[in-house]
Amino acid sequence: MAVQTAHPFPYTDRADAGRVLAGALERYRGGPGVLVLGLPRGGVPVAAEVAGALGAKLDVVVVRKIGHPRQPELAAGAVAEAGGAAAETWNLPILNAWLAAAGPGGQAGLDAVLASEREELQRRARRFRGGRGVQELRGRTVIVVDDGIATGATMRAALEAVRKLDPAWLVAAAPMSCERTDALTEAANDVVIPWPDSGLPAVGSAYLHFGQTGEDEVRFLLGLA
Repeated sequence: MAVQTAHPFPYTDRADAGRVLAGALERYRGGPGVLVLGLPRGGVPVAAEVAGALGAKLDVVVVRKIGHPRQPELAAGAVAEAGGAAAETWNLPILNAWLAAAGPGGQAGLDAVLASEREELQRRARRFRGGRGVQELRGRTVIVVDDGIATGATMRAALEAVRKLDPAWLVAAAPMSCERTDALTEAANDVVIPWPDSGLPAVGSAYLHFGQTGEDEVRFLLGLA
């Protein structure tokens, strides 16, 4: 469910966006076993505000885009990790075109890229969490948060990874989306976006201040939570 609020957009920064998003998620406040998962790095400051407002635990779901070898900015798919489980999602037209153009070595090349991204995925998960163990997701209400949704590929990968861990209820949440997010309703039980279908060209356009979020900030927020 996308919910338009009375907030005067754009957002000041990710903390402001997190407070607005928390208000749209108010019905989940105080629910038993609610867990908020932020998408590093920019989604974690938003998720931290949401977790604090809802009185929920905070963790990360880590996603890595798999770019087309000749056009790295073009996503052929993504891999994600949550609670120790991994999942992949693919943009099949792009993936099939990639493999067809690559010829006999295409699958081997894809496997090499995938192995490298999985390794980086695990490195980041260990760094973000530090010595903390992964959160148990089974049977819980899990809210996956990013700072915005462009194509939805990253959020879909995160939702698919989380779904493998058998949550009782799965929510996709973000302060804004650049376009319609109908596909997310297939992966989540609830979709909450205060500023849906904004028509903006990029997530950063929804913010007055949209600086980079560093790994140390992510670790700090997780430790503080």
